[in-house]
Amino acid sequence: MRRAVEKDIVNWQAAKDYTFLERTQENKLDDGGHIKSTRTETSEIIVLYGEPFERLVAKDDKPLPPKEQKKQDDKFDQETRKRANETPEQREKRIQKYEKEREEGRAFVREILNAYTFTLAGEEVLHGRTAWVIDGESRSDFKPQRKEAKILPKIKPRLWIDQQDYTWAKVRGDVTETISFGLVIARLHKGTQFELQQVRVNDEVWLPQNVDVHIDARIALLKNMNEEVHVTYSDYKKFRTETKITPILDATN
Repeated sequence: MRRAVEKDIVNWQAAKDYTFLERTQENKLDDGGHIKSTRTETSEIIVLYGEPFERLVAKDDKPLPPKEQKKQDDKFDQETRKRANETPEQREKRIQKYEKEREEGRAFVREILNAYTFTLAGEEVLHGRTAWVIDGESRSDFKPQRKEAKILPKIKPRLWIDQQDYTWAKVRGDVTETISFGLVIARLHKGTQFELQQVRVNDEVWLPQNVDVHIDARIALLKNMNEEVHVTYSDYKKFRTETKITPILDATN
């Protein structure tokens, strides 16, 4: 697990050099767990002067209407001009802020090692590669160093660690106790599940392939939320300075 966390940090550093498509599908569920409505959005994530920029390219797997497409293009052009005209000092400050935010977000991963006792549950083959299956049990003596890590004892994890690269090819988590956010503004109920799968790209880095979440929550103690969220990542390309940034007209392929 220590090697897997170290490798995750290496992957995290390499991931910032990749552009990709992100498709999010939200399924609203009724009380019986059946889908009552579905919406999708596809965004293009571009490396723009050292920092990612996200722009919407499709809704419900269809190109945006001309008016909305123009709005997205104008937003992209405006941000491109803004970043292109930065002074070296302004760019360095912006990128440092971005890197600090990324680092703070990833520090959460390091706490996983202290939050659980890990046991080997077996082996499985994923993407033609053998992985160790590892279960985590919450430790009673865990003292979180970060506020975000306080939720870890309420999540039961199972991880699939690739035996060749020591990278987590798959992570699954089950919420075992109600998790409250923002002074009970929102509560995530027991039974909420999430799963992340990663794929090896360019024989150098593991990047997300899909994230699946089943959310059972209550917002502001009034509105119940019961939905499935499926996020898929595709069309990974390593960014280089000579890469030409052009709009994606069809996001369904």
